[in-house]
Amino acid sequence: MKILLLLAWRQLVRQRLQSALTLLGIALGVAVVVAVDLANESSSRALERTLDALTGTATHHIVGPPRGFDEALYLRLRLQGVRASAPVVEGFIRIGGETWRLLGIDPLAESRFRPQVESTDEGALRRLMVEPGSVLAPPRGARHADAEGRMVAEAGGRTEVLRLAGTYRSNAGIDDLLLADIATAQTLLDRVGRLDRIDLQLSASQVEEVAAMLPPGLHVEEAEARRGHTEQLARAFQINLRAMSLLALLVGAFLVYNTVAFGVIRHRELLGTLRAVGATPHQVVMLVMGQALLMGTLGTVLGVLGGLVLGDVLLALVTRTINDLYFVLSVREVTVAPGSLLLGGGMGVAVTLLAAGIPAREAARVAPLTVQRRSHLERRTGRGALIGAVVGAPLILIGLLLPQLAERSLLAGFVALGLIMIGAGALVPLLVAGIGAIGSRVVRGVLGRRAVRGLSAGLSRSGIAVAALAIAVSATVGVTVMVDSFRVSVADWLEAILVGDVYVAPPGTVSSRVDGTLDPSVVERFRALPGVAAVRGTRRVEVMAESGPVSLLAVEAVSHTRDRFTLLAGEPESAWQAFRAGEAVFASEPLAFHRRIEPGDRIELMTDRGMREFPVAAIYRDYGSEAGVVAMGMSIYRQLWDDPDHSSLVLYAAPGVPTDTLLANARAAAAELSQTLEVRSNEAIRSVSLAIFDRTFTVTRVLRLLTVLVAAVGIFGALSAMQIERAREHALLRSLGVTPGGLFLLVGLETALLGLVAGLVAIPLGVVTAEVLIDVINRRAFGWSMDLVVPPAVPLEALTLAVGSALAAGIYPAWRMARTPPALALREE
Repeated sequence: MKILLLLAWRQLVRQRLQSALTLLGIALGVAVVVAVDLANESSSRALERTLDALTGTATHHIVGPPRGFDEALYLRLRLQGVRASAPVVEGFIRIGGETWRLLGIDPLAESRFRPQVESTDEGALRRLMVEPGSVLAPPRGARHADAEGRMVAEAGGRTEVLRLAGTYRSNAGIDDLLLADIATAQTLLDRVGRLDRIDLQLSASQVEEVAAMLPPGLHVEEAEARRGHTEQLARAFQINLRAMSLLALLVGAFLVYNTVAFGVIRHRELLGTLRAVGATPHQVVMLVMGQALLMGTLGTVLGVLGGLVLGDVLLALVTRTINDLYFVLSVREVTVAPGSLLLGGGMGVAVTLLAAGIPAREAARVAPLTVQRRSHLERRTGRGALIGAVVGAPLILIGLLLPQLAERSLLAGFVALGLIMIGAGALVPLLVAGIGAIGSRVVRGVLGRRAVRGLSAGLSRSGIAVAALAIAVSATVGVTVMVDSFRVSVADWLEAILVGDVYVAPPGTVSSRVDGTLDPSVVERFRALPGVAAVRGTRRVEVMAESGPVSLLAVEAVSHTRDRFTLLAGEPESAWQAFRAGEAVFASEPLAFHRRIEPGDRIELMTDRGMREFPVAAIYRDYGSEAGVVAMGMSIYRQLWDDPDHSSLVLYAAPGVPTDTLLANARAAAAELSQTLEVRSNEAIRSVSLAIFDRTFTVTRVLRLLTVLVAAVGIFGALSAMQIERAREHALLRSLGVTPGGLFLLVGLETALLGLVAGLVAIPLGVVTAEVLIDVINRRAFGWSMDLVVPPAVPLEALTLAVGSALAAGIYPAWRMARTPPALALREE
């Protein structure tokens, strides 16, 4: 056995290029898995720390209307014996171009809820309570203060000057949280006399007792329930990232199998000789698997180290996406979790061993008497192609049917995608054989016919290479089509909903999460603006539903409001009439999917008058919120919620008034107001929204590029190995008079043909992959539906990648063969 191990090591050392490429392919696949897992783990832990800092040791919260509730309730509860309670006002402000979470607290009551308060210097706490506009900041926040401790903040379009009362140390590592006295926070966030919630520490027996003390519109909520809802928002996004990383690993598995299989084919004579001198099939299997284990272990170690570096890059992208879509999160460093390293390392070794299993079994079946006969290997490969087709077709069918059988399972989508890819890979050798057989009868010319006949005559080499190349290219096609389809769908949706001409709102895009409402004087000023035909006011808040928090969009029903909604389900005319009359609401597609709502169902919402049921008249398309939105008319919202505020205004130009003129008039009016406003055209809003979309998918594009890199390395290694394995065949051609230039041309034709076939297979397989990603995985993770859009450039890009990779892989072997004397290459080993 020692001799076999030495032999295995010697083969790896002698084939330095192939060994290095295989190592690099495994390392890249493992690095992607480790990096994604580390980024997800780090962002999840940061989210937990942020929620811990916000919730403290509270077990329950009293929550109520969107605008908060009267602060007098807190005093009444204290007088009635609810001593373990603390008032909270929460919102977002901007300082130094950064978004900061502002938490208004009562320092005297908060010491039992938050360690930041308990550990803060008494002098700083005293200044916080006594000096108006004072805040406590983490050490990082102190850099925004001048020499006198003043900081300029922007809140709801108003500029305020804050004073740094001191800093606090947070064991949780949170560095984007400002603490202020209740009165300061109420003033900054325009909530004077109102609270957002009251934190409580209650036993199970006290919950009902406290709930009975509350007026209509307020209720007691478990702290863990709110945490769970927030964490769930980011979970689907993280699952999709993990799916992308596993896709890269699946591509790597095919390429490792390709490389190991070529190694077995190339050394079949050596393996036959070992069998002839007494090596058992078991020892041959151990030889092949030992080589694979060694390569897998080395590649995994390199991959884990690379994953630690790549994790830093992905973490920044993941954090930015979570901030854009779900929750303001601050993550400064990667959390190195042993589980993430073990996951990536274990998968790297396991995938390598699984990929080497079939070639190892083939190596054990090498018979000493038949090893010299290439025809025997090709006949056996032809039978294997038939078996592969018999196995592959049912796998594809199962993969297509599985999502229908498990209608909401996200795991079923991942399994289906894997089955389809494996099944397609198993079908490729038979397809290659058929193309070679047909092409050899059609193509004319010596070199052309030889290149085409090589597909079927050398099926043991070409079948594996084309399958691996097709799988690799199809993965990139699938992700490209999915992202482009999503972008086209979002662009069409924006085109549909942005029917107004000018949009007015307090400063801050979706990503900044800055709270703010329009002053009543602002609303009246714009309603009276010359050149305005109509004004549509909107209000967006968060309310409680029977199954957790939900976004509520209230819109004024003007003549253009109907164009704002693209209905996917429900009878349009009757639904719109019920919506305008305030008799029904619309549910966004993600909300309807996740909570299984259909037109005609009813949804319960907590209003200022208590829980009310609303009939759902229609389901509408919306890509603005993965959690989902309930839309209702402004009139019914005003009746049930004591909230006269507007979040934004949409201005419609009068006939004959150009949009640019209305935009200029609106900006001139805004400049005269005390509140700072953002006044934008619909084109500007569309551009900002698409920029956020593109930023959101940056991490997906990075993972796609990494997948392409894994594929490129593996393809080069595999096809180079195939050409090197044919060295004696090429030497024979040289000895028969083929010039180095002719050999170059032959190898170019052969590899280009391999790439062309792989590209043609990859295009439909990539489209099917995109269909699964769109209609199954993304649908079940986010609740969005979208149309499949295949950009015209994608097929050309797929063919270019496949043919270009194949040609690049054939250059080195052809150059090496042209420099090698034929007699040396023909010499017996």
